[in-house]
Amino acid sequence: MRTGNPALSDRTFAGFGRVSAADQAMTVQGTVNKSILLLACVLLTSLWVWKLFFRTLDPATVTPWLLIGAVGGFVVALITIFKQTWAGVTAPIYALLEGLFIGGVSALAEAQFPGIVIPAVALTFGTCLAMLLVYKSGLIKVTENFKLGVVAATGGIALFYLISIVLGFFGIGVPLVFGSGPVGIGFSLLVVGIAALNLVLDFDFIESGAAQGAPKYLEWYGAFALMVTLIWLYLEMLRLLMKLRSQE
Repeated sequence: MRTGNPALSDRTFAGFGRVSAADQAMTVQGTVNKSILLLACVLLTSLWVWKLFFRTLDPATVTPWLLIGAVGGFVVALITIFKQTWAGVTAPIYALLEGLFIGGVSALAEAQFPGIVIPAVALTFGTCLAMLLVYKSGLIKVTENFKLGVVAATGGIALFYLISIVLGFFGIGVPLVFGSGPVGIGFSLLVVGIAALNLVLDFDFIESGAAQGAPKYLEWYGAFALMVTLIWLYLEMLRLLMKLRSQE
């Protein structure tokens, strides 16, 4: 099984025997419940940072929390990926840290483009629901070729972002791609599309894990993986809307 989500790989459900006791096995409903809890954690800290910014309208008040959320979330995500059995503890910590980051980014975006955050949130969850319906209806067949294509596209985007960050240290930018022109908007649409397809792979992967009788702790890990994709999708959706608003 392959997925473009870095939190889900061929090894995620490997190395365990099928759980015989029903109450000790991973279920789709259990993963959904834990995903809702993680979303609540993200919402909690993001709202706190949001209110902190709009009390002062000073970016300096949220910048430290934004950095803590970004760096801390990345570190905890790596720990979760390599120590899946810890997901019951690390996944909520990851969600709380990412909430700090998302809250800071969203507040700064809202200050620059009033009214932009609510559409970004609505589009993110609307896309998630649409992809779930597409997946359950069978309109998209999750074949090995489909998985390989999404994995390759996701890896290419990640590599491009990494190169862009490195070039940024040397004062070299990529204005066409990250600008608000047709190329920049087209690139953002492409990335949003790839992020949405990753949701389909995540749904398939989690459903397959439940069918295989994976251990209960992988419900937390599956919920964590969904958060990784949803957060990425939201940030890319926000970036796309900011580009569109820049043209007005």
